[in-house]
This record gives sequence, structure tokens and C-alpha cells, in this order.
Amino acid sequence: MLLSMPNLGTALAVLGAALAALMGGIGSAKGVSLAGQAGAGVVAEDPGKFGKVLILQALPGTQGIYGFLTAALLLAQIKIIGTGFEPVPLIQGAMYFFACLPVGVVGWISAILQGKAAVAGINLVAKRPDQSGKAITFAAMVETYAVLALLISVLSIFSISNLEM
Repeated sequence: MLLSMPNLGTALAVLGAALAALMGGIGSAKGVSLAGQAGAGVVAEDPGKFGKVLILQALPGTQGIYGFLTAALLLAQIKIIGTGFEPVPLIQGAMYFFACLPVGVVGWISAILQGKAAVAGINLVAKRPDQSGKAITFAAMVETYAVLALLISVLSIFSISNLEM
């Protein structure tokens, strides 16, 4: 019964796209929130530090963008967005689902961890504003893994699209 459902592959692909966007977005919301809470305390004491603090707060937001980008690329690839939709075969839908997991899972976790690194950087800026470049670097290092996850998800999506099914 389950294998005979004609749109099950499409449903799996769309679920993968949704998870990529949801997980990255949830992680980014949490990371940006952590940094924003710390930043508000610093800016309350010294409004002149707003620009430096804002940069640190924004960094964990990129994982949500990566999840959104991956979801949009996949939905365009399978023509849910646009014209010419055809159901996705089950095996291809499962492959798309798994292709979305790296950006979703790594995005979720790395955004929260990047938020924590940004909080530490905000605390550094509060005491030593001249060290903001180092604070940004510490938080940006976490981004490396989110970028790698984005790359593997996008490369997988395009590779799956080129397979003969």
C-alpha cells in the first residue's frame, strides 16, 4: 500500500525541504535571541557599542538563510515552485529528503552554538570594544560547518536531479 502511493516520493522531498527551512530557522531564532539578550544589556550600559554588538547578533541568523535557500532550490528543482510539476519517484524523494538533512541538522545546532559564541564575543566587546574583530572571528568560525553542510546539501540536490530514475 505504502509503496503504491504515487506522490510519496514528492511528499518525502517536500518534507526534506520543510525540515531544512524549519531546523535552520529554529536554530537561527534561538542563536539570534541569545545574542540579542546579551547585546541589549551591553547597549543599555553603552549605546555606542550598538554597531559592534549588532554584527555579532546577526551572525547566527545565516543558518536560517541556508535552510531557506536549500528548501527553495529543492522545491524549484522538483517544480513545486514554477511550472511543469511531475511526481517524484519514491527513491528520488527519499534521496532528496536525506540530502536536506545536513543543512537542517547542522544549521540547527551550529546556529545555537554560534549564538553562544556571539554572546561570549558581546561580553568581550562590553569590556574591550577594540577587540570586536576577534569577537566576530570567534563566532564566525562556527559558520564554517554550516557552510559545509549547505554545500553538501546543495551539491546532493543537483546530483540527484541528474540521476537517471
